[in-house]
Amino acid sequence: MTIRKVIARLCGVALLSFMPLSAQADRGVFDIDRWYAIIDSVRVKAAAQHISKDTINATLRSPAFIPSIVKSDRNQSEFKLTLDGYLARTVSSTRIVEGHKMRETYPTMLSRVEQKYGVQPHVILAFWGLESNYGKYKAAHKLTDAFMTLMYEGRRETFFENQLLALMKIADDNGLDINDIHGSWAGAMGHFQFIPTTLKQYGADGNGDGKIDIIHSVGDAMFSAGNYLNKLGWNPNERIVRKVILPADFDVSLLDGKTKKSLYEWAMMGVINPDGTPIPITDMTAGLVADINVVIERRAEAAAVASVNAANPNAIDTDVAPQPVIEAYLTYPNFYRIKRWNSSNWYAIAIATLADELK
Repeated sequence: MTIRKVIARLCGVALLSFMPLSAQADRGVFDIDRWYAIIDSVRVKAAAQHISKDTINATLRSPAFIPSIVKSDRNQSEFKLTLDGYLARTVSSTRIVEGHKMRETYPTMLSRVEQKYGVQPHVILAFWGLESNYGKYKAAHKLTDAFMTLMYEGRRETFFENQLLALMKIADDNGLDINDIHGSWAGAMGHFQFIPTTLKQYGADGNGDGKIDIIHSVGDAMFSAGNYLNKLGWNPNERIVRKVILPADFDVSLLDGKTKKSLYEWAMMGVINPDGTPIPITDMTAGLVADINVVIERRAEAAAVASVNAANPNAIDTDVAPQPVIEAYLTYPNFYRIKRWNSSNWYAIAIATLADELK
């Protein structure tokens, strides 16, 4: 059998599909021996985890290498939106309206999640809205192919091998067709975009059919999200963030959410509500998050205007230096629980903002 036929049989794609990557890949050409080794490794490890032969064979019968996935992994764009720009994109009026519709569509299921896991409906809806636009996001890739491709690419081979093995175990335990499970190029799937290892640990049966299928069952997806947040320590009696304003000369090094102080300490440093009233003082610690780049830019603008004014004290049309008021968010313990779901400060603030709109 020629190498061309071997690759076509193993990967389920024509040789030409490898060519765009082959010209760029660090390895120079597609390494069929490495591909064989990956398949053999998965087969051995899956058997050791007592995954059925049917699932193993279904997974490894004709895995496809997808060059576009490697390109996506190597060219992830740096996040550059301001916080205001990010919130405008993620907490849109359309998403808010749709969230209220979903609350009316699934009142019983949302109530069951709250009763079992202590996570409020508006919080579940906020995660659902941001993760998949309430299920409207359509997954593009067969996950077995995505994981095999990323394992071959090699940057995080062990991580993606663990994801594939977890996916195989999930399919085995729940009677799912593994070749019918689709997700993002990086392996997130379903209404709440769980990766397989997260689903394996926190997946829950919400519709009572004895299976966990977070792609086709909204109930399973909501219960799994509720279970995950519950295990992260979600407290339904605490808010997530509070919008505040800070003195213009506030130390920006304290605004990345990593420094935590008591609310009394923050109040003594000049943190107040946007309307100028004192922040509520309770027995908890909090961090502070602001768009530091925007704060620095506004300070620079104010300094530039002040410099011009000082140089032209008698000018009639002297500009007034803008007041660099710092807008920030007090970040409470639930904020940091959200960050264990997604480590972005912007994401956690967006969840809090959308959840407030969906109460």
